[in-house]
Amino acid sequence: MDLQIKHYENKLAFEMDPSDLFEALNNGEKIIAIDARKTFAFEAEHIPTAINIPHREMNEETTKHLDRSFVYVTYCDGIGCNASTKGALNMAKLGFKVKELIGGIEWWKFDGYATEGVKGSTTGAKVECAC
Repeated sequence: MDLQIKHYENKLAFEMDPSDLFEALNNGEKIIAIDARKTFAFEAEHIPTAINIPHREMNEETTKHLDRSFVYVTYCDGIGCNASTKGALNMAKLGFKVKELIGGIEWWKFDGYATEGVKGSTTGAKVECAC
């Protein structure tokens, strides 16, 4: 029983679903979404407020401007892509607090949230700051 509890606690410590991310962003929590895909994919469509650092480009230089007091949530296309996992690993190795978004941008859209970019969909729920 203890191993099962630890397993699920670890999952929740290192993963987040789209509704948790949406709520955290709307509540102004110290959290930033990182699109770990290549730039062309980010430009086509991304989660509102997300920044783009492709996992292949994550290093001390490309992350030096990031505030280490934030939690960074990496994402990619979805279940058929592992850029978010590679990005989360890279960010952790660089000393950042990081989680991985379950389902990526596809599940973000599936849950009804808006996206931005050339192919963005503004018909879903939007991340809005109330401050």
